[in-house]
Amino acid sequence: MELLRTPDARFEGLPGYDFSPHYADVQGIRMHYVDEGPPDAAPVLMLHGEPSWSYLYRRMVSPIAAAGHRALAPDLVGFGRSDKPRRREDYTYQRHVDWLRELLFDHLDLREVTLVCQDWGGLLGLRLVAEHPERFARVVAANTLLPTGDEPPTAAFEAWLRFSQEVPEFPTGRILDGATTTKLSDEVRAAYDAPFPDASYQAGARQFPTLVPISPDDPAAPANRAAWEALGRFEKPFLTAFSDGDPITAPYAAIFRQRVPGAAGQPHTTIRDAGHFLQEDRAEELAEVVLAFIAACTA
Repeated sequence: MELLRTPDARFEGLPGYDFSPHYADVQGIRMHYVDEGPPDAAPVLMLHGEPSWSYLYRRMVSPIAAAGHRALAPDLVGFGRSDKPRRREDYTYQRHVDWLRELLFDHLDLREVTLVCQDWGGLLGLRLVAEHPERFARVVAANTLLPTGDEPPTAAFEAWLRFSQEVPEFPTGRILDGATTTKLSDEVRAAYDAPFPDASYQAGARQFPTLVPISPDDPAAPANRAAWEALGRFEKPFLTAFSDGDPITAPYAAIFRQRVPGAAGQPHTTIRDAGHFLQEDRAEELAEVVLAFIAACTA
């Protein structure tokens, strides 16, 4: 597997992102993660999606760490400061699950995890919750989904899939800007472009949309169906905190509340005036929701 590594200079001086980098070797791939707060505290694990990276959580890491929690935000393989396989075929759904599992459990040995997941952070993180429920204390699902291909995709996702595969140049910063309700500054858009010096680094970003199961015979469909069966037995606290402005994932808020036993009786919330990347639009509000949820669960 040929790997590309974004030069460190690309990450210097990014606004609001002055965290020390941490790395682990996962099957010969260097994975990066933000790790702030007391190292012996229970972890709050924040998983990003497509085509963002841990920069998405920059305004949530500090308040969560300041509240006494260990704030962790990894970069998925192919994104951020993590290594990037050059070939699109090197990226599969199962490989992403396996890479993340090895980082979180084999290297970091995380336990009593509070999972905060958005976009692909849920497609991967909820698989781990289903397959390793003993590692997790609670879940906050925000603008995410866990498709099996048994239901047709939304029109919004189909439009995104076409765009992601047909656009001549993959404009990461502009994609983020277009999926928020607030206008991103030039500097913030450049920070989302930083992991990708040129198109050769974007194989993962290009491939990710094609890995979402949209047909019943998708290679990931059986594992995701099994995950739903396990989530149907998950009784630990499960909170939905979706935004009011995301047509791609909106239906899943109700689905999670209906199908996950741990969602019963929880203070589910809607983050107002926020788009798909609600961490950009309402980071402080989402952090407060996470902290209040943890406090209520541990009172």
